[in-house]
Amino acid sequence: MITEAQALVLPAFFVFCRVGACLMLMPVFSSSRLPMQVRLFLAIGLSLALTPLLSEPILAMIAGRSQAGILLAAAGELATGGIIGLLARCFFFALQTLMTAAAQSVGLATPSSMVVEPEDGQMPEIATLLSLAAMILLLVSGQHWELVRAVVESYTRLPPGGTLQSGMTLGLYVDRLTDTFSLALRLASPFLIYSVVVNFAVGLTNKLVPQIPVYFIAMPAVTAGGLLLLYAVAGDLLTKFSEAFASWLAAG
Repeated sequence: MITEAQALVLPAFFVFCRVGACLMLMPVFSSSRLPMQVRLFLAIGLSLALTPLLSEPILAMIAGRSQAGILLAAAGELATGGIIGLLARCFFFALQTLMTAAAQSVGLATPSSMVVEPEDGQMPEIATLLSLAAMILLLVSGQHWELVRAVVESYTRLPPGGTLQSGMTLGLYVDRLTDTFSLALRLASPFLIYSVVVNFAVGLTNKLVPQIPVYFIAMPAVTAGGLLLLYAVAGDLLTKFSEAFASWLAAG
């Protein structure tokens, strides 16, 4: 039997489980550059705004359940929110991974150029720069509101207490990783092609003129060329990334 106090608290708690878990992993909102208090207030504010709309289905879902059943349902809401946030974060996982590879290929990933990110670990400065620029572009283009809309729409597709099918969830995650890494590979391809061509030329020159340490002489020029290439393609790279992310949000 649900008491009056529980009827007031439990719906807000269940909404907060899904919303809080989602925002904890979702790009922009999960960034350590956003103070923890701000992230907490965002999650609480959004949860309180959604609670009046979802109170009835949540109360109907938990009616007649034991305490263990209520806790199990709350764990399901946490898992649902976490999966939604993780699917959105796949875009940034792919971008950071491929940009790290691109930085290494053009000599921009030396130990002295590594930056330690609390949520992403150690990354080259170029990967950190592009990741931060992508987040800012999402904010400027208003896509953070689309992220909030995605959280709200999740209740339409998966009502409170809905069962997550592990096979379907794993399939969604694998498909998202495949699509995002394919996108990131296309975005990083100018750097990878540049690295192959330049290193082949340096290796061939070193073979033809072994008396000269061509590799050590050429490395500053290779790095400078990588920076010029970054300057030339950064705008288009971020635009394509933003468009792909917006298309995924629109498709739901």
